[in-house]
Amino acid sequence: MTLTNPPPTLKISLPQIAHLIDHSLLHPTLSDPDLRSGLLLARSASVASACVKPYAVPLARSLLADSPVRVCTVVGFPHGSSSASVKITEAAEAVSSGATEIDMVINVGKALGGDWAYVEHEVEAVNRLVTAKGAILKVIFENDFLQDEHIVRLCQICTDLGVAFVKTSTGYGFVKQPNGFYSYRGATPHHLKLMRKHAGPKVQIKAAGGVRTLDELIYVVSLGVTRIGASATEAILEEARARGIGEAEVEVEVKVPPSLQDGTY
Repeated sequence: MTLTNPPPTLKISLPQIAHLIDHSLLHPTLSDPDLRSGLLLARSASVASACVKPYAVPLARSLLADSPVRVCTVVGFPHGSSSASVKITEAAEAVSSGATEIDMVINVGKALGGDWAYVEHEVEAVNRLVTAKGAILKVIFENDFLQDEHIVRLCQICTDLGVAFVKTSTGYGFVKQPNGFYSYRGATPHHLKLMRKHAGPKVQIKAAGGVRTLDELIYVVSLGVTRIGASATEAILEEARARGIGEAEVEVEVKVPPSLQDGTY
């Protein structure tokens, strides 16, 4: 008889799940009423943050006032191609308007071209600015455009500079496939493991792009992720309640969802 190991488990509660989520309100078609509705959902769910378009930071600050939900916004979004000075200006305006978390996209072309001095200068300047104002920086790599060696180097730069988080993707980094269609993988197990291995222990990992279900969330958490960018927040929390996850920690099985199998789109 062959004995098999039991599946891995982790303990988690509904509040802990909510605290993992940056509720994403970044789609270009979102209207102001959509943003208001999403912000009220973020507030009622007590998620970690609501991540809004830059112009909506004052609205988010107003609707999330006196709640634990932090105001997050994006810089150089979604392609990272703004000049360093523009990213610095964007970040300065964001924190002065009330953002306490900044998700900044690196200059992907500079990383692919090996201009690491440029990449490091940009990250250092924005990180220095936001931390001086009491905010934190999450650096978005857009892994679909990169090779492993680029991701490793970016993790090392972000560790040396003391950034709070490294993040997989924007959710909008579409890559042209051989069939001519555009798609993206977002947060893959391979990349998450690579980032956790090469980012320092004080640097947290944010998974974004493709985490839409409770099982997907649980699985990436088992890989060392401590924040998830998600637009499917309500569905994830409803699924958790339906499966008996409440205020107290319960033990749940860690499954590998088919959608997060390495190499799949």
